[in-house]
Amino acid sequence: MVRSLRLAVAQSTVPEDPMDREAIRGAGEEVRALMVEAAGAAARLVQFPEGALVYPDKHVVAAGPDGTLMPADWSGAAWDILREEAERIAVLAGELGLWTVFGSLHPLTPPARPHNSLYVVSDQGRLVARYDKRFLSHTELSYLYTPGRPEPTVFEVDGIRFGLAVCIEANFPELFAEYEQLDVDCVLVSVMVDDPARATVAQAYGTLYNYWLGYAVPAQYAANAPSGIVAPGGRWLHRAPADNRPALAIADLNLDSTEPDIDMAIRYARPWRRLARAALYADHRADGDPRSLSRTEW
Repeated sequence: MVRSLRLAVAQSTVPEDPMDREAIRGAGEEVRALMVEAAGAAARLVQFPEGALVYPDKHVVAAGPDGTLMPADWSGAAWDILREEAERIAVLAGELGLWTVFGSLHPLTPPARPHNSLYVVSDQGRLVARYDKRFLSHTELSYLYTPGRPEPTVFEVDGIRFGLAVCIEANFPELFAEYEQLDVDCVLVSVMVDDPARATVAQAYGTLYNYWLGYAVPAQYAANAPSGIVAPGGRWLHRAPADNRPALAIADLNLDSTEPDIDMAIRYARPWRRLARAALYADHRADGDPRSLSRTEW
């Protein structure tokens, strides 16, 4: 049985005004064009950035009369267009037989603020899961969004398990350790930030936890840290062009890979580290030896 999946990670242009109906429609069209390109490259799953349909600029929705920030006014957001574009993405996913993960806003019952979410659409065109960003920035929490519930989101495609994280959550290692404990094979990290250091942090999780990482950025920020795919062990397998244009990075996630670094990470490093965290060393310590107990003698 082949245990492999072709992943496409997109960098698409993310609009920043939730009231700009034409920009949101344009973002949806771009997402769908990249979906067609991914399907043409035989991808089974395509990942898009945080807020692929819209990621509101705080100064657009939360600016007070004097320029200081205040709680966002979501009443003018084009919720109907966001819903239409999301549904069109889902329909196309079913037509292409392509699993699709994309970011958008998820409205709650007013006056609650929306979630900042990733939607998971199956190859049958059905919405099968949603991940709501759990860790928010100070500004997001104070003025913009409702944090998601504390539970992680895990889904499976062709026997390969995926977890999800969003932007600033890359700075919370416990989320990524949790996904390792849940036997996830790949974590999809979608961001809306121009921050090469964050891409480096995401890459480090491939080294620390020995799973694949998909890292999706908006096209307008791709010059400094383009979208890409990290292998177990930490090597970038493929990165999209760093030219601020919509594009895809594509790589195969092969659980039976014979590439030396991936094989070592999956079959040796990951199981050994699990053993090491599970009291492996307890029976090997010299707890009764005074020369081990004393820390103040040569």
